[in-house]
Amino acid sequence: MPAEIKKEIELEIGHVLFIDIVGYSKLLIDEQRDYLHTLNEVIKRTDSFHAADAAGKLTRLPTGDGMALVFATTPDAPVSCAIEISNALRSHPELRVRMGIHSGPVSGTTDVNDRSNIAGAGINLAQRVMDCGDAGHILLSKRVADDLEQYRQWRSNLHDLGECEVKHDVRVHVVNLYTDELGNRELPEKFQQAKATLTAPPTSAPVAKPARRSRGLIAALVIVAALAGAGGFYIFSHRSGAKAIPEKSIAVLPFENLSRDPDNAYFADGIQDEILTRLAKIADLKVISRTSTQHYKSAPDNLREVAKQLEVAHILEGSVQKSGDSVRVNVQLIKAANDSHLWADTFDRKLTDIFSVESEVAKAIAEQLRAKLSGQEEQVIAAKPTDNPEAYDAYLRGLAYTLKTANTTANSLGAQKYLKEAVQLDPKFALAWALLSSVEARGYRTQSLQPTVALREEARQAAETALTLQPNLGEAVLAQGYYNYACLKDYDTAVRYFEQARPLLPNSSRIPESLAYVARRRGVGAERELLQRSRAARPPQRYSAYPARAFLCGASSFPRSAAKA
Repeated sequence: MPAEIKKEIELEIGHVLFIDIVGYSKLLIDEQRDYLHTLNEVIKRTDSFHAADAAGKLTRLPTGDGMALVFATTPDAPVSCAIEISNALRSHPELRVRMGIHSGPVSGTTDVNDRSNIAGAGINLAQRVMDCGDAGHILLSKRVADDLEQYRQWRSNLHDLGECEVKHDVRVHVVNLYTDELGNRELPEKFQQAKATLTAPPTSAPVAKPARRSRGLIAALVIVAALAGAGGFYIFSHRSGAKAIPEKSIAVLPFENLSRDPDNAYFADGIQDEILTRLAKIADLKVISRTSTQHYKSAPDNLREVAKQLEVAHILEGSVQKSGDSVRVNVQLIKAANDSHLWADTFDRKLTDIFSVESEVAKAIAEQLRAKLSGQEEQVIAAKPTDNPEAYDAYLRGLAYTLKTANTTANSLGAQKYLKEAVQLDPKFALAWALLSSVEARGYRTQSLQPTVALREEARQAAETALTLQPNLGEAVLAQGYYNYACLKDYDTAVRYFEQARPLLPNSSRIPESLAYVARRRGVGAERELLQRSRAARPPQRYSAYPARAFLCGASSFPRSAAKA
């Protein structure tokens, strides 16, 4: 290989715009050349293209009947470019294109001509998203749409279409982007065909259909089964009359970050989650999951209403102030019925002693609510996950990325980076190994990380390391189950691990969620097994309430209002 050839670029996030000329193969050779020339000129004149190209932040890949543009700038760069292209093509009605956009991992490579090129899952998925559309469509992956929803200028132009099946039985979640004048507001033909299949009347001699065609029905049944077993009754309880709220119930609201440095928000999030996690391991308590509480303020004005919505008797509020190696944690336990303070305390500690705060808070709350603690639960609450404060800080940084709502590639890579740092600083940090495995297994399944054999092997090793270090760590058992589900699709083994984790994580909403995913993958009939398991586990009021969106499993027809509850 010539010496001037650059080394392969390391894995990074690319924001990809894939463009395809519709009906290209039917054109005459002269027409194909003219259309490609026109498209190239249109694209080069866009401001988005020019700005990224001038900054050296753009890679162009010819694809024969179109091209892929890989931006190394911002997630909305390919979207802005697509809008500009769509506007310019109004002057060329004969040139019909479709576009797909996705943000994902890409890496440098060298082609057969010894020239630098670029490839990766980010480009492949952008093409699959585009394949779901027709002429005029600007389609986005759900991951990109989640990022754009944070911007006012894009939010009103995003229209969720749900899942689409493309080549090799791959399903992608697609969002249509259009304005009053640009884009294509019509439902893509592939979605029309899928809709027609679902609504077609049965034949006189019905035959068994593949499990994939029953996806919507399975997802709906799985939601009901999972909610029945996971405490999701909270979402529906208002329809069936008021229910008695358990006295030993609590919701931990987001902790307020009082540090001068706003970048320390990760620390406040981590401390809150660690306290919640310890409380959730007490079987005698009903603890609401963080997913259900993260949308509320740290100290809401309507505390009684919040408690009523979450169906808990008590609320824990708190704040964290970090300065150098010193931390101050303020917490107060409130009885929602009369807004009275049952207990409050302030803890001033060094980073090396922060674990004792989390343990003391959990133990004090258990005492105030008169929750019974087993010997094992007392040990779990008092456990010190690591003796290395730097490793714990890295763990909290990685944890903060996993707590973000959007499962983007950026969040997955951020979590993976800091969790790897945590286990490098302390190879015996079992909790960090378990979370690292879960992040990598999830990234492998959703392709928010590049789904390579190497990544799958890393997830396996991380899960096994965690379980070897602490065989009774619920998070380690759960990680092993999730690895078998997400990476190996070994559903029987995954279910066994999920069931083993249940008594170790009595309030965990991830267990019924994971069982719901397994039931959906298994197909028709599995939802009955899931429902039986959920009912047999324990009375539903003992579980944490979990929002319905955690059990959607791709059922895009579920009401958005419920999904955001």
